[in-house]
Order: sequence, then structure tokens, then C-alpha cells
Amino acid sequence: MTNINLEKIKKIYFAGIGGIGTSAIAKFMLYNKKTVIGSELVDSEIVAQLQNLGAKIYIGQKAENVPADIDLFVYSPALPFNHIERQTARKFKIQEISYSEILGLLSKNYNTIAICGTHGKSTTTALTGLIFEYGQKDPNVIVGSKLKEWDGNMRLGKSDILIAEACEWKAHFLEIFPNTILINNIELDHPDYYQSEEHMVQTFQKFVNKLKKDDLLIINSDSKQSQSIKTKARLFTFGINKKADLMAKNIKVDAKQSKQIFDLYFKDYPLSEIETHLPGIINVYNILAAIAIAINYQVDISLIKKGIDNFSGIWRRFDRVGYFDFDDNRKFKLIKNINAVDFKNKVLLISDYGHHPTAVQQTIQAVKDFYPTKRIILAFQPHEHTRTKVLLKNYINAFDQADVVIFEEIYTVPGRESKAEIEMINSQDVVKKIKKHNPKLNIQYVQDNQSVIEQIKSNLSKNDVVIIMGAGTIYNAIKAL
Repeated sequence: MTNINLEKIKKIYFAGIGGIGTSAIAKFMLYNKKTVIGSELVDSEIVAQLQNLGAKIYIGQKAENVPADIDLFVYSPALPFNHIERQTARKFKIQEISYSEILGLLSKNYNTIAICGTHGKSTTTALTGLIFEYGQKDPNVIVGSKLKEWDGNMRLGKSDILIAEACEWKAHFLEIFPNTILINNIELDHPDYYQSEEHMVQTFQKFVNKLKKDDLLIINSDSKQSQSIKTKARLFTFGINKKADLMAKNIKVDAKQSKQIFDLYFKDYPLSEIETHLPGIINVYNILAAIAIAINYQVDISLIKKGIDNFSGIWRRFDRVGYFDFDDNRKFKLIKNINAVDFKNKVLLISDYGHHPTAVQQTIQAVKDFYPTKRIILAFQPHEHTRTKVLLKNYINAFDQADVVIFEEIYTVPGRESKAEIEMINSQDVVKKIKKHNPKLNIQYVQDNQSVIEQIKSNLSKNDVVIIMGAGTIYNAIKAL
């Protein structure tokens, strides 16, 4: 990475400024009194928020958007080398760096806590940030989702602590300079880049190798792949099943109160009882991970619990959109002031970003645990043909706990997949495999978002839980409903 002094940078252009990560950095720069200009293909809530903060943003990407007098050009990882705006920046001899590189530059200036792993990193990052806020650590936080408590995807603090979500896609986290690394878990994902799980573990190992002797590594003792990671740094572990420094024991689900409870043990000593309205074992791990970081940064347990109590979750991670009624035409109507536990004769709508088969399975199980008497309608859109092909065996039994599954066509990421990759598998192929595995499951293939909406309406009954799940365009079905 070229050495860039961010303090001397005054004017920055962000290509793809509406991305969840890129927008967080742009907001960070606006708060630090930099001039921010950028472009995005479509308008969005994120774009509008940045504009309200003072950013000048073009809708549509073209050469004339890029001024010659900018000090730095930052691009979203989705934009290829020959993108028209990147070409223009090079023509003007402007230094261009990726989102992950500018995050790396920021990390050099802070005591950086990098949170990574295949599952749960966004939730863990946001929760850790909120706990640090209640713990009076005044952290800076950059997270790959939106948090209601901060009205967005970042928090500007006055301390030297930066809590950052570190993404493993294309090994982007190797750009970060961490003082603490937390690994939630390692499971094969992003097969467009990683040839195998072993390749993925090796890349995580390279990241951990950046830690110095006095730095800190925190790992999940129940993750077999994480256990293979070696380090010269201080090691701290958390878990449920295998002995660890920090453990959750006696986990109970209180479906009547829509919460789960567990006993927290530190070095074999009972520390406290933890309650959370976040569902599922995956969130027990996320909470343990956040507590593990906080304990190592000397946050008092009473303030840790306060942070957990006040954490309402993040955007599109088991995000309870609302409780709804519907009329004879199956038109949704939002119900306000409803009892969030016993939504009798109403429908709960959940939005979730999950697209890896493990995330799908765990989310459905979490709904079953919290709402055992409710019927589950899951509308799912797979993300990327390569991921779907490589993880096909895992997808086959991921939907067993659902009552109705509406399976949309695979989302093709623009510019990321070749024609051959797109043609090697489609959702109909997956649905056939799932039907063969579980003939009793009511699973239906649909081609697009409009068909998703129609199928939800035709299958809907009172007392159902509807989950809209996927990282692609299926999110748009929520507004349409």
C-alpha cells in the first residue's frame, strides 16, 4: 500500500459511495471535516443520509463526475480496474485506493480491534461498539450494517479505539493493521476466491500473523477451523461446548418472553446471568465474542450487561420489520403498539441478509426457538452461482425446519460472475435437490421479486412468521409487501 497521510487529504472522491462499507468511511471523512464527492448507480437511503451530511453525490457513474482537483480516489471493491471513473482518476494522476485499503490506513492511527469470521461479524462489531459506548470507552466503530442506536453504519468517537468489521472476501482484511483480532468462526465461503476451506484458514492465519507479541487474539473454542490458528500474541478463548476462558452455560429459551438466558462463566467462575432478545445459538456466540473483547479492555460487567440490554440488533440481521395484519386482498397493514411476544392473528415480518446455508439453517432454528407455535414462510434468494454450486450439499437440508419455502432465482452480482459460472446452476436445480431430500417440504421456485410477493400472499395465514432472506434484490420485496 502506498503511504498516504490522511491528515493532509482534504478532498476525496468515492466511487460506489452507497455501499455499506464505503459509505461508512465517507461518513467518517465528513465528520472529520473532509470534502466528500462520490457516485452511485442508484439513489438510496444511505446516499440521502450522506447528502444531508454535506456530500456531493452523482447518481450514475461517468467520467465527467470526477474532478481533477481531488486528493484521493476511493473505489468500492465491486468496481473493476477498467471502470470509467477509475480510468479518469488515473488520467488525472490521482492516487486511487480501495475501500479496504483506506480502512487499513485508518487502522494505523488507532488501537484497532478487528472482528472477522464467516458468520456474525456485523452483529458482533455493532454489539461490541455499543458495549464500549456504555463502558465509556467512546469508540470509533465501522460496521457492515446499520445500527438504530447510531442511525447508521459508523460511530465517531474521541478515543484511540477503532472497532472495525474485517471482511475476508478476497482477503481484504489483510489491509488492516490490528492490535486485537477476534475470529468468530471459519467456514468455507466466497468460493469465487477461496479454493478450499484450507485456503481460507491459511488466509486467516496470514491475518493473525500481523499481531505482535503484546497484541491480543480472541477465538471461538468451538470452531474447529479457528482452533488450528497459531499465534505469538496473547490468546483468549470463548465458547459453549469446549472449555474456554469465557463460557456460556445453562442456555435457556423463554419463548413466552421472546428471549434467551445463559450463565456467564469466566475462568470457571460464575460471573453473571445474561439475558438477550437476540435469538439463536449464533447470537449467544456473538454476545460471548463481544463480552470477551470488553473484558479484555476492562469494561465492567454491569456496563457490559447494559450494552447488551440496549442492543436492538442491526439492519437485516434477524431484523423484525414489524407486525402486520392483512385484509381479504392480502394487503399488509402495519400494526403499532402490538405485544411483540404474542402476536395473535397477526404476521411477523423478518428481514435477514443471510445467504450462506449455515446462516439460513440457524436463522430458521432461531425462529422455531422463539416462536414455536408459529408457521414459518421463508422467501430466499441465493447469492452468486459459484457459492450456490460449491455449497449445494449444505443447502439441501438447510430448509428442513421451515413450513413454506419460496425459492427465487439466484442473484447474479454485476461484473463478478462469468457467463459460464452463471450457466452452471440455477435455482430450479437446487429446488429439485431439496424436494428429493425432503418431499414433504412445501417449496416453490419463483423467478423474480414480484413472484415472491404473490407466493407469500397466496400462502399466508394468520399467526405466520414471514422471513425475507438473501443478500441480493429480494430485500425490495419487503417494501413492495
